[in-house]
Amino acid sequence: MRFLDVVHALSDPLRLGIVAALARTPDVPCGGFDLPVGKSASSRHFRILRESGVVRQWDEGTRRLNTLRKSECDRRFPGLLDLAILEGQPFRVDVTHHSAEASNYSR
Repeated sequence: MRFLDVVHALSDPLRLGIVAALARTPDVPCGGFDLPVGKSASSRHFRILRESGVVRQWDEGTRRLNTLRKSECDRRFPGLLDLAILEGQPFRVDVTHHSAEASNYSR
């Protein structure tokens, strides 16, 4: 996890909104967010978040689920993700559905 990659991932308002939404509701499939962009742009945003280390993704059946890597981020950059979550609140990204089964999944 590199600082510049994380800062780049958190520099976009939509990605900040996704981070704030995942802080409220963990284990959300990519299609479970109400995003104002198309599928291609959504995939790019999730890829940037994943490759930076901010989000962990895993496949469950036909869905790709997302969760914040909060403990890892806090260990490497204390307070940065808390600030990003706070700053992402105004860029409200709603979760249309999440995975109740995935909430019990131990990673």
